[in-house]
Amino acid sequence: MVNEHEHNQEEESLEQEQLDTNEENNEQEPAATDEESDIAVKLEEAQDKYARLLAEFENYKKRTSREKIEIIQSAGKEVIGKLLPVLDDLDRALLSMAAAQDVQTVKEGVELVNTKFKKLLEQQGLKEMDVVGQAFDSEFQEAITAIPAPTDDMKNKVIDVVEKGYLLNDKVIRFAKVVIGQ
Repeated sequence: MVNEHEHNQEEESLEQEQLDTNEENNEQEPAATDEESDIAVKLEEAQDKYARLLAEFENYKKRTSREKIEIIQSAGKEVIGKLLPVLDDLDRALLSMAAAQDVQTVKEGVELVNTKFKKLLEQQGLKEMDVVGQAFDSEFQEAITAIPAPTDDMKNKVIDVVEKGYLLNDKVIRFAKVVIGQ
């Protein structure tokens, strides 16, 4: 009987331990649920923040795109506005050429308009390339043809310019088309 009694006591203590363990687990579950809800709240906040940042970035891209277009359009407007006086001068030159008897005055008038036009373009950052007699440079020039060099020191140098090259703010906008000596 003692064995049976001890056995019953052992079973009771095992049952008590299981009950204690279950109670501990039950107590931990609400803590885990609180932790999960905190994580869920933080995740939701992070997703909301991400969505707002994404929307803000998309708006920024659209705004900067519109601003670029406006700048390009207004820059073109500014240059065209500065070219209008030259256009007026050319119109006057054409009118005076129709009635002119003296070729020299027409020539002088056209030269004045040409000079005015070049100065205006220089003010806008345009520079004409001066390449005759200089060594050929493929960064700024395009060789159209090569001819025998008139002297040895003109080999691989520009002998003639077929079409002028231009730089706008020190960047090539048109390569000079040149004849080089060989």
